Amino acid sequence: MNDGGFSALVVLDDLAAPRFSPGAAELLALMDSVADACPLDSAALHAQASAELGLGDFGPRDYEERLEVLLAAYRDAPRLSRAGRVNLHAQFLQLLKNRLLFTDLLRREPGIAGIELAPPVVIAGLPRTGTTHLLQLLAATGRFRTLPYWEGLEPFPLPGEAGVVPEPRRERTQAAVALMNDAMPHFARMHEMADADHVHEEIALLASDFSTMYFETLTEVPAWQEYYAGHDQAPHYRYLRLHLQALQHLRPGPAGAGRWLLKSPQHLEQLPVLAETFPGATVVITHRDPVHVVTSMATMVAYTDRMFSDPTDPAGTGRRWAARIERMLDALQRDRSALPPDRAVDLPFADLMADQLGAVERILAMAGERFDAAARSGAEAYLAGHAAGHLGRVDYRPELVGLDPDDLRRRFASYERRFLPSEEPLPVDN
Repeated sequence: MNDGGFSALVVLDDLAAPRFSPGAAELLALMDSVADACPLDSAALHAQASAELGLGDFGPRDYEERLEVLLAAYRDAPRLSRAGRVNLHAQFLQLLKNRLLFTDLLRREPGIAGIELAPPVVIAGLPRTGTTHLLQLLAATGRFRTLPYWEGLEPFPLPGEAGVVPEPRRERTQAAVALMNDAMPHFARMHEMADADHVHEEIALLASDFSTMYFETLTEVPAWQEYYAGHDQAPHYRYLRLHLQALQHLRPGPAGAGRWLLKSPQHLEQLPVLAETFPGATVVITHRDPVHVVTSMATMVAYTDRMFSDPTDPAGTGRRWAARIERMLDALQRDRSALPPDRAVDLPFADLMADQLGAVERILAMAGERFDAAARSGAEAYLAGHAAGHLGRVDYRPELVGLDPDDLRRRFASYERRFLPSEEPLPVDN
């Protein structure tokens, strides 16, 4: 693997046989050694979460069926490693603790459900279509309430930690980011996660209701994919809305930033649910060459799969994500008309990159927000420090994840004709 600094063009030639730094190898060995104490068992996870927090009310228990399906799907994952089991155990434990803390907060603050939630601005585009870059750029205007990475992972403070400075949740997340960057040093080139304050997507909040496509990104879980696709997601989007109300109550946004800025690729196949849950929302749908999107997404998931699977299967990951993105785009073409014309815009990646400040101004105008001098200054400052490829680039090669570009072009022809009628320039990161 070429890793000659962030300026290098990196070819991820170890997807099928991962290589780790000494520190990352030591961490994985430690995780392997404690795997037997980390069962993917619902009763054990519930008991541990309750014991650690001293709380016992997880709220409405409808989520338990979903959790059982998820845990069974991961237990049956054909390549799940012992370190991967530990990773998953830690994530599910945290999600159950988040439920306990959320339920306790709602009990103590029953007025949260009545808090006004202004119509948000929502970025809904495929992974790898510039959604992360656009999210950070819009956030830099200072016009929105956003979700930092630390708050997405731990939305509610632990007992005794409310008001503690420095913020303990941020400190824990920062340590986790450092570990992630050591174990996967090229991940930042594909999806920049500079630190714990990085503006994050709200899919992490949906995860604590155990119904989101997030779980598909960790490793191969076909049973969960089938279950998730067969269920209405409206109740879980209402759960997300309640989360946003609670977070707004605990930590209001800065002055002049009254509405939320949201983003998740999941929204692309849930447009009617999104419109119903957030009436009046402004929705930005990003678009990009689907051959690049599939190759890039499959490469990123294949790279992170080393933290969950042994052996890895990059070709299988490529096939899986080609099919997954095809389903998402089928849903988009079916449901695009569910969004009010005056509250939704399609934004090709090429158009965004050709005039980024112009795109921001158009989005803010549609949302009824001012692109004043302060907002422009914030956006310009962000762009000055985040030129395309500023952390280096990955050389995305379809053959490394078992993909045939000609086959992909045929599969996505109808989407390209509708949303990308003109040729776009060479791809750039994120």
